[in-house]
Amino acid sequence: MDNAPRTELKRVLGPWAAASIVVGTVIGSGIFLVPKTMIQRVGSVEAVFAVWIAGGLLSLAGALSYAELAAALPEAGGEYAFLREAYGPIWGFLYSWTQMWVAKSGSIATLATGFFLYLTIFFEPLKGVFYTVPLPIGPNGGPLEIQYGQLFAIVLILCLGWLNYFGVKVGGNVQVAVTVIKVALIGAIILAGFLFGHAHAPDTAAVAPLTFSGFIAALVAALWAYDGWNNVSMVSSEIKDPQKNLPRALIGGTLCVVAIYMLANAAYFHVMSPTEVAGSTRVAAEMMRKIFHDPGASAVSIAAMISIFAALNGSILSGARVPYAAARDGLFFSSVARVHPVHHTPSVSIIVLSLWSCLLVLSGKYDDLFNLVIFASWILYGMTAAAVLVLRKKQPNLLRPYRTLGYPVVPVLFILGAGILLVTTAVERPRESAMGIGLILAGVPFYAYWKRQAALK
Repeated sequence: MDNAPRTELKRVLGPWAAASIVVGTVIGSGIFLVPKTMIQRVGSVEAVFAVWIAGGLLSLAGALSYAELAAALPEAGGEYAFLREAYGPIWGFLYSWTQMWVAKSGSIATLATGFFLYLTIFFEPLKGVFYTVPLPIGPNGGPLEIQYGQLFAIVLILCLGWLNYFGVKVGGNVQVAVTVIKVALIGAIILAGFLFGHAHAPDTAAVAPLTFSGFIAALVAALWAYDGWNNVSMVSSEIKDPQKNLPRALIGGTLCVVAIYMLANAAYFHVMSPTEVAGSTRVAAEMMRKIFHDPGASAVSIAAMISIFAALNGSILSGARVPYAAARDGLFFSSVARVHPVHHTPSVSIIVLSLWSCLLVLSGKYDDLFNLVIFASWILYGMTAAAVLVLRKKQPNLLRPYRTLGYPVVPVLFILGAGILLVTTAVERPRESAMGIGLILAGVPFYAYWKRQAALK
């Protein structure tokens, strides 16, 4: 029997790194894209801002709820640990199963692909086909074409995986630096809109009537843009003084993102009319083109790539801690629980997550998988917020350095918001919702297998 002490993760991430994981991971490409979807759904600028506020308040309610859990249970894996303690190990496992195979890996693949698509604006050959797989596994059952840009996306994922392999402090420092640059560039775009942009001519044309279903659809788009505020909890075991820094990062980072989104949209709608925003695929680029012509649009593309780069690094840094946490509890391949003896990182978990994400890039199926799992992910988000209520009853003596502001109203608000989204999605997209749940439940037999294996040891 091996009695050698197990190498542990180290608490080396300070408050700025924690906050940059929140801000840097949340702000990806959504700020440059989703205003179009939102104005098409709700029809007026006032309604768009109402949606941003509603999404921001819902995200803040989630952050306030998660802050209590993260401070009380500062363990690797975030929601994995919260769900395990509140409902039992199977729910923690199903969360890790979802993150590893679909949600986090699909997000990484999507971000890397988004980076190369922006890069094609400057390097057109990246759109070229490198190799065609002569099998009916491509779109509509045709052959699968692999572009040079997909190879670039794979190299980008592997480079960031390699960077995070050699130390969470290295990855955290990169996250801080890139997030600062990102926020500065977005701030410059906002200032350009207000200082150099001319207010658009009055536009009385109705883009779309405001309906409840339209508002919910716009809210889903807004929540996609806000998604990622919870990622810092995944690296809880590597944050210094987590009882203070985790709540500050979750709440302060989320408030910072809300402010940036509101200011950015105010700049967009100052320069562009609702009709122009509704017809623009890349809203920020079109705004800057109106002000500075083509150089302005190119500047936005660079800002978008830096923004996506920070979100991608944050996703790899935080996401690798989830399968590591499951493996540490004996609910995944044991090798994934290894911590590098020198760098003190979950090295095998980083490699496995990066390689699987690369495979999703090649397959071109990440969007399909990501869309399917949104429904089931929000079930788990709602359950995590409810864990605040459950653990108050189940473990009343648990040390809680931070207690949710506005308890129990705040977590209940988040749970109700999640419930409305789930019901609406189930009604409007029953097939995708059912398939998403099916993907999650596919993990149950594997849970039973690993649980049995753990019992035999």
